Amino acid sequence: MPDFIPGLKLSELFYSEAAKPILDNFFPQIPYSAALLGWGSEVLGYDDVRSSDHHWGPRFLLFLSPQDHQQHKTAIYETLSQNLPHRFRGYSTSFGEPDEVGVRHQIETDSGPVNHMIHIETIEGFFGWYLGCNPYEPVTAADWLSFSEHKLLAVTSGKVFHDGLGELEEIRRKFAYYPRDVWLYQLVAQWIKIFEDREFVSRSGDVGDELGSMVIASRQVKRLMQLCFLMERKYAPYTKWFGTAFSKLECAAELGPIFRDVLLSLTWKERESNLARAYRVIARMHNGLKITPPIVEDVSNYGGRPYLVFEPPDLLRDILSCFTDEEVKAIKHGLGSVNQFVDSTDQLSNNGLVKVLKAVYK
Repeated sequence: MPDFIPGLKLSELFYSEAAKPILDNFFPQIPYSAALLGWGSEVLGYDDVRSSDHHWGPRFLLFLSPQDHQQHKTAIYETLSQNLPHRFRGYSTSFGEPDEVGVRHQIETDSGPVNHMIHIETIEGFFGWYLGCNPYEPVTAADWLSFSEHKLLAVTSGKVFHDGLGELEEIRRKFAYYPRDVWLYQLVAQWIKIFEDREFVSRSGDVGDELGSMVIASRQVKRLMQLCFLMERKYAPYTKWFGTAFSKLECAAELGPIFRDVLLSLTWKERESNLARAYRVIARMHNGLKITPPIVEDVSNYGGRPYLVFEPPDLLRDILSCFTDEEVKAIKHGLGSVNQFVDSTDQLSNNGLVKVLKAVYK
């Protein structure tokens, strides 16, 4: 087995050392952009040796103008197949046909055409297929709220190796992060979810339901972690990489150990106390955003009961008062984005479904 090379680096080397000379030689007149973005753990920089067993290897996306795509896609694909090396840096450049779920695996070949995984696309076609929008058109608040967040992360991660079309980097910047009012609306929605269960960790434990208390506490931890991504203005990946990505947030060094203490607590009192520690940090982070008047950075008893909760009385109202976008103001519910009320990676990857869900923001 060859020495492992992170997939993003491998693909950039594959482009510059193997594919670019072929393109320069056979198609010098055709402008293009080349990048690795979209699907794949290597796009996020989370791949390892285990990742190389499927849909991983020397590959990239080649973007052409619509006219050149129509006229030259087949010729470029076949020229690359005839001229690429069969191995690059120890890895096969040939891949089998997609399996029943679309996954391709490297196959060993020593002669004949290379069945490569250089996808030849237009920018509009790729974003339409992967993200579900025309990247050249205005993006509405409803569009933003119905995009799958892990897909937004995927099209803004990875790397552009060459931008001969002069458009790809600009379009990626367009999707760099949510507009301010869309972001504020998601903050409100996330706080609503956190407040929904504010006293239940304690109440369920108080009646002897420690298992129920654990489940609620774990859900609160996840919601607080999601809030942290919003506060730091970072897209969150789907579940497989959620904890890994959280560990790279600025707040993770302080909050990560606290969240682990919450999840490892054996009694509801201990669980409640550790959640209180987390709420104090979260309150300080909110005040650091300077979007509302400062909130009290502490917990209090819930309605006279001996349960510690975090419940700033005017927080939601104060964030709502910051809205200036009329489309966001017109949303009459606190569901948040599709990522905040659909808890299924497969469904969030279904562009047809999220387009239907866009109707909830009208």
